[in-house]
Amino acid sequence: MSEVESLRVRLWRRYAELGGDLAEIEADLREPLDADFAEQANEIEEQVTLEALESAKLQEMAAIRRALARIADGSYGTCVVCGGPISEARLKALPTAVTCIDCAAGGDGR
Repeated sequence: MSEVESLRVRLWRRYAELGGDLAEIEADLREPLDADFAEQANEIEEQVTLEALESAKLQEMAAIRRALARIADGSYGTCVVCGGPISEARLKALPTAVTCIDCAAGGDGR
């Protein structure tokens, strides 16, 4: 299996995992609040945390979809800033990376 194919499989697995996480979060958010006002304060605080987690997971899922689209169109592994290659090590560490390490660090990528 090629490295890109291995990363594609890894991205799909993570995407599925995030989908399961979102289902759990959404189920928790649909739970009615407790009748006790003191307990409601705790539950509302939990809901705010769950909503932040949900947002982060949705953002990660969007980044995965974009990475999978780049794999499909052949542009995966090419820096969107400088057009150079993104190192294999960087893609292994962050499969959704869109920039090479130089551009990510604010360099000109050349």
